[in-house]
Amino acid sequence: MRISAPRIKIMRNVFHALWIPFVVLTSLPAKELPNIVIIYADDLGYGDVQSYNPKRGRIPTPHIDRLATDGMRFTDAHSSSGVCSPSRYTLLTGRYHWRTRLQNGIVGRWGAPVIPPERLTIAGLAKQAGYNTACIGKWHLGWNWPIPEEELDLFNTGGYGGNKDVIATDAHREAWKSVFSQRIPGGPTTVGFDSYFGTDVPNWPPFCYIENDQTIGIPSEYAHISLFEKNQASVQGPALPNWTLEPILPELGKRASDYITQHAESDNPYLLYMALTSPHTPLSVNEAWKGKSGLGLYADFVMETDAIVGRVLSAVETSGETQDTLVIFTSDNGCAPYIGVEELESNGHYASGDLRGYKSDVWEGGHRVPFIVRWPKVVEPGSTNDQLVHQADLMATFASIFERRLPDSAGEDSFSILSLFKGSPDPIRKYAVSCSAKGLPGIRAGAWKLILGPGSGGWAKGSEDEAIQLYNLEKDLGETQNLAQKSPDTVAYIQAVYESMIRNGRSTSGIAQSNDVEVVRYPK
Repeated sequence: MRISAPRIKIMRNVFHALWIPFVVLTSLPAKELPNIVIIYADDLGYGDVQSYNPKRGRIPTPHIDRLATDGMRFTDAHSSSGVCSPSRYTLLTGRYHWRTRLQNGIVGRWGAPVIPPERLTIAGLAKQAGYNTACIGKWHLGWNWPIPEEELDLFNTGGYGGNKDVIATDAHREAWKSVFSQRIPGGPTTVGFDSYFGTDVPNWPPFCYIENDQTIGIPSEYAHISLFEKNQASVQGPALPNWTLEPILPELGKRASDYITQHAESDNPYLLYMALTSPHTPLSVNEAWKGKSGLGLYADFVMETDAIVGRVLSAVETSGETQDTLVIFTSDNGCAPYIGVEELESNGHYASGDLRGYKSDVWEGGHRVPFIVRWPKVVEPGSTNDQLVHQADLMATFASIFERRLPDSAGEDSFSILSLFKGSPDPIRKYAVSCSAKGLPGIRAGAWKLILGPGSGGWAKGSEDEAIQLYNLEKDLGETQNLAQKSPDTVAYIQAVYESMIRNGRSTSGIAQSNDVEVVRYPK
């Protein structure tokens, strides 16, 4: 396989006064393009991977570490949010989630799609370039569930920790059969994926697998109360009889491996987006992994997750296409504090490494994540890159690889980092935005980070008496010294940059676009 070097034309971004790459390319034949495997962990902390946290990490992750040994490890990579749905939206579209209705929180139960059919995703872009595309695993970006409004109560049983010990009636079963016998539009196959297999949200209903746009089987009972013990499933709802949680992760590993094997002989390349359901709760660890870490169920689950990564990498290697396959491993946000981080830390494992905060927070522990790239024909083995990158950058990077021009209405916040894959020392993006679960934005400008409000913006406590926060991450990665009062000019400058991102509907060069909704301004 031969990949020609992209021809980059540099244009000045008039809004931000910095140089950024704008890709002007033609299209390569599909057979000359690499396969792409994206493995997206769920709630895996920056410090949960041994190669990212050798001094303060105690969980063995040999397969993820081998990926780093064979490829490039990015140390300043970020998701769009400290929680999952917003980060998934941004990774798939190359557009900040806060331009949509999803400015805080996540997609709720039976929620509508966040990605409209007309929005170009990395899957749709890959299809244009001749790829077969598949999504396997967690979706959590909404569907058009065909639930009549007057029957919605038959699908809900209250919020988190609600009445779990409930019994399905004939009215429940009739309503469930009517809905789950239908096709469910608005999911992955609506936005560029040729196929989908997964559980949507494994700790929420419906407790069953979904394939393409239909459930596999018709849920007819409420999930058994045993599924909700010890930080397992969190929201009661319709389930298949005898549904259990432990088989989910191994089944996703099998499906992904089978997909890779089946498509290895195709004349067309493939893009596989494998969105793991782990190590997010439910901590449904299989017996073979219980007790392996000596640190509790969460650490056991991280080890089992690492083994699934190893299984997928083995499928790539067995297919004989390792050299021609780009593998990207990352996580949607930091480790969740409710899995017992205090106990882990007392035993010497710090899931956020040296970072402040955890999942949900605007502090670095909420959204600075592992980001590893392996592509033997392009990426130098064992290399490390400390440039600022963002999961939004996959869209423009793939466009560079495919040698295709993105329309102005796609990838509005995506910068191609292909040159970084090739070893360039030059920074690609100067600015990046990552938000807390409640929507509080943190704006990077080089080494500076401005948080437009007090505290973590998530579940952690601290600095609640400070109106805004400014940190120099080059000197203070732990975000301990708030310099906002001492550096008002820097604060004003970054605020102006952020406002221009909002007003222009994009942070890249190109024709201004509209945000889907009025963007909430901070500080409130």
